[in-house]
Amino acid sequence: MSYRLQAIILAMSHQTGRRPAKFLCTLLLWASCIAFPTRALWAEGIASADRVVVHKAEHKLYLYSGTQLLGEYKVQLGLSPTGQKERERDFRTPEGRYFLSRRNTRSDFFLAIQVSYPNKDDEVRARKNRWAPGGSIMIHGFPNTPKHPAAYYESNDWTDGCIALSNSDMVEVWMRTQDNIPIDIYP
Repeated sequence: MSYRLQAIILAMSHQTGRRPAKFLCTLLLWASCIAFPTRALWAEGIASADRVVVHKAEHKLYLYSGTQLLGEYKVQLGLSPTGQKERERDFRTPEGRYFLSRRNTRSDFFLAIQVSYPNKDDEVRARKNRWAPGGSIMIHGFPNTPKHPAAYYESNDWTDGCIALSNSDMVEVWMRTQDNIPIDIYP
């Protein structure tokens, strides 16, 4: 069993606190093989992305391997999504080139991949204004303990500046990406 699949099973186990997590992952992989019979059953058979692109105005995240588009996903952004993130608690999603830096299966959200915000430009801009640039920008799924119905998270910008996907899309992004690949976030 691949490391990525084990991480997803572990994350789902923490989510449910029960054994059904392993069954759910197996079912997910099985269903993808029925829907896409040319794909291999195991996670190793899923094409890996070497670049992530987010277009904030479109509310879309794209995964690429070279020039080949691997996937397109609807995303929700920070509560104030327009403009560049300038400081902590401005509720904006950053813009620029960053990297996926680490993964968290024990996040308050369904799986989380950290984005390397702030970069040097972000730190310089914040320092000029005597602001703290903020941090902990993630790509993640829905909250583990939701305060609203699922429809709210699917149709509103609701994060503090992160990039949120549905839980099912988050599983696919998690499995298709690795740490240290670039993520370009455009207005």
